Amino acid sequence: MAPKFKRVLLKLSGEGLAGESKTGIDTNVIRELVTQISRVVAFGVQVCIVVGGGNFFRGAKNATADMDRSVADQVGMLATVMNALALKAALLKKGVKTTIYSGFAVPQACETYQFEKALQDLEQGSVIIFAGGTGSPYFTTDTGAALRAIEMHCDVLLKATQVDGVYSDDPRSNPNAERYENISYADVLAKHLNVMDMAAISMAADNKLPVMIFALKEPEALVKAVCGEIKNTIIK
Repeated sequence: MAPKFKRVLLKLSGEGLAGESKTGIDTNVIRELVTQISRVVAFGVQVCIVVGGGNFFRGAKNATADMDRSVADQVGMLATVMNALALKAALLKKGVKTTIYSGFAVPQACETYQFEKALQDLEQGSVIIFAGGTGSPYFTTDTGAALRAIEMHCDVLLKATQVDGVYSDDPRSNPNAERYENISYADVLAKHLNVMDMAAISMAADNKLPVMIFALKEPEALVKAVCGEIKNTIIK
């Protein structure tokens, strides 16, 4: 297989790191993911990663009358930092140079995001993990992923999900849901398809950033996605 892209941003959900347990971190999932990332890096592809925190805490979902949404989102940002640290540790053990940049300042654990430094590290061969979302509440990690992919001049945003593309409805509950091979940003917005939040899709559209949706559970899914050899939907 040969890579189709030179620079990618991989969007991982926190739930994806939890595996079957749905919460916490599954070390087997991390180990398999890191093996694939190391193969992609060996191809000469520059890799950015945005990781969610839903395996520990989701700000929008977990905000309550006793916890303001802004505070809940800060807790969620810290959850993404935990996932980023676990992923970085596994990558370093694999021999892959890795740097975490957080939009939410946690100086003892990771670099605070600076565009120029992150881009320079990426160009010098480091895998860049973006944690802490955008650093502000009310923005999802999808929006953060689109923003960082644009800032890093990525060729594509690879969104790893539980399904193998974009559907008209959730195929896990509706077997008659229509699957799209390709779909425009405008149609995703007009049909209110629940694949990424609307801000992320709008940002991708404004900057002509292609988004590939694929299923992470397929064997060697990331390697195949980077090589354009996996079942997927392209939003562009």
